[in-house]
Amino acid sequence: MTPLLQVDGLDKHFGGLHVTRGVSLAIAPAERVALIGPNGAGKTTLVNLISGVLPPSAGWVRLAGEDVTAQSQAQRVRAGLVRTFQVTTLAQHLPVQRQVQLALFERERLAHRAWRPVQAYSALADEARAILATFGLDSHAALPTGELAYGEQRLVEMALALALRPRVLLLDEPMAGVPQGDGHRLLAALDALPPELGILIIEHDMDLVFRFAQRIVVMAEGAVLADGTPAQIRADSRVRAAYLGQ
Repeated sequence: MTPLLQVDGLDKHFGGLHVTRGVSLAIAPAERVALIGPNGAGKTTLVNLISGVLPPSAGWVRLAGEDVTAQSQAQRVRAGLVRTFQVTTLAQHLPVQRQVQLALFERERLAHRAWRPVQAYSALADEARAILATFGLDSHAALPTGELAYGEQRLVEMALALALRPRVLLLDEPMAGVPQGDGHRLLAALDALPPELGILIIEHDMDLVFRFAQRIVVMAEGAVLADGTPAQIRADSRVRAAYLGQ
């Protein structure tokens, strides 16, 4: 079976600084993969390379067998490679449902018609409401995003990503900044994502990682240190020494 996402030999240099060193990994349809490692290991840089935010110094990225290494971030999104960011990038003044609708307009190449009443696109309006319900946000649909708690704003980001109908979803520290009491809502949202999605999640919350991931990739000093099941990673002495602790 062709992997949904495959990267091979990804390198990134910033002048004399070698941030990512020959990283290779693959994600199959419906596979949940966690990417972990100490701060400065190169995790976010790797996701930036995969998603097209940064060009690689060497290596390539394939989505469903197609080489997308030279494609822009927008082209990769349209092809089904979607990501979220460590820090929220939401429009704080726009109502929640409107933001989801705009993501749907973008997906359907209707962004230039977004000024038309949403009733003109009843199917998209229904889809926006269904997506919000998936994340338990339907009661907040009319609220400006800035009035939501931070954990709820992270759910809005995931709703926007889902609206783009991804085949591969890259989640960059979705628990970052989320109060501990709201963590269960994010876990429920992860469980509600379409099962056919391939997901790569960067996360420092090890409870979430070992609960969610079928496979864990560990990075250290810009390179892959280990790649295996949660049980294999727990038992790996190199990983314990580099990251998990004894």
